[in-house]
Amino acid sequence: MVTVTGPGSRELPQTRYQPTAVKSKLLPVQPQLVKIFIVSLSSQGTHCCMVTDYPGVKMSNRYYEYRKPVQGNARKLKELLSKRENCVCADCGAPDPKWASANIGVFLCLKCSVVHTSLGTHISKVMSVTLDEWSDEEIDAMIEVGGNASANSIYEAYLPKGISKPKPDSSNEERTNFIRSKYELQEFLKPSLRMISSKSSFRCSDSGKNMDKFFGSDSFKRTESIGEFIGTLKVKVVRGINLAIRDFRSSDPYVILFLGEQKVHTKVIKSNLNPVWNEELKLSVARRCGALKLQVYDHDLFSADDIMGEAEVNLQLLVTAATELGDLGALPDMQFGKWSKSRENALLKDSTINVVGGKLKQEVHLQLQNVESGELELELEWIPLEQ
Repeated sequence: MVTVTGPGSRELPQTRYQPTAVKSKLLPVQPQLVKIFIVSLSSQGTHCCMVTDYPGVKMSNRYYEYRKPVQGNARKLKELLSKRENCVCADCGAPDPKWASANIGVFLCLKCSVVHTSLGTHISKVMSVTLDEWSDEEIDAMIEVGGNASANSIYEAYLPKGISKPKPDSSNEERTNFIRSKYELQEFLKPSLRMISSKSSFRCSDSGKNMDKFFGSDSFKRTESIGEFIGTLKVKVVRGINLAIRDFRSSDPYVILFLGEQKVHTKVIKSNLNPVWNEELKLSVARRCGALKLQVYDHDLFSADDIMGEAEVNLQLLVTAATELGDLGALPDMQFGKWSKSRENALLKDSTINVVGGKLKQEVHLQLQNVESGELELELEWIPLEQ
């Protein structure tokens, strides 16, 4: 008998999970690894229990839950995604997109979603189709646009000769240049439709349909304005160590960072349990910011991505140092403070905050939580607002 347990090995409340159907799938047996997925489909979402058996390790139970979009419009979003034009990425044509820009109204592959994320939420608010909780307003916004074909008829209305869309295997540079030109610079729109500010809306004279950019709507209001930001956090995702196996013998890991309403993620590294990203991601920091949350996932082509652990980083001390130290360039190299390892956090060792060469930095070494194994190394750097 399999006992389903949640994070921290707590027994799951039985009243919360009332499955209406149960399906199980046994992957081909390998001497090195056996996986059994038990999926319960209920009105609250999809709940997956993954049972793994490794050589020399007792059978262990791992629970992972992702919620479907809120019920009211979930079916409508699914219907929109099932349309033929939405079965491929709006920007490069890669099949089976699992990401979307909630304010632009297009479905995206992972590679293009990374570029969209780099543009900032004021340009494109990237969300996972399967893993994120969507509000009714966000789903309504996607439906109002109409999907990839409708959006592309606007954003690619005047695609110049000699400029072609990237392909699924195009380089990151080619992909970035096209996406930035298409959405941020709006070079392919009719001149009369180009917006002066991100809060504007425009009317397509051909169809008579008001195509709201939704930056001035609820999704924009939930994002803190630039006046509330006090600086930028640059997070260098250095590497992962001894990450969990989620495929046959290996995993294809990537990291997602969350700070308030913001979300950014690294590239996927194929078949590597000790990946080295050395990838820098930036997040705006508000005066009253919460913890930096991170999750590691295994990228799957034909099913929902599997979680490989999570952790949180307390930013209070770093924000305090940034506000109290003032002009960092005028300070000598020094240690400001220390975030100490304890049972209440995921630190593997104490994390010190230092002024080095006029920059405020913090190295963080984390033990991933709610997973059988895995560590993550980060380097944080504070960038003052004036920079």
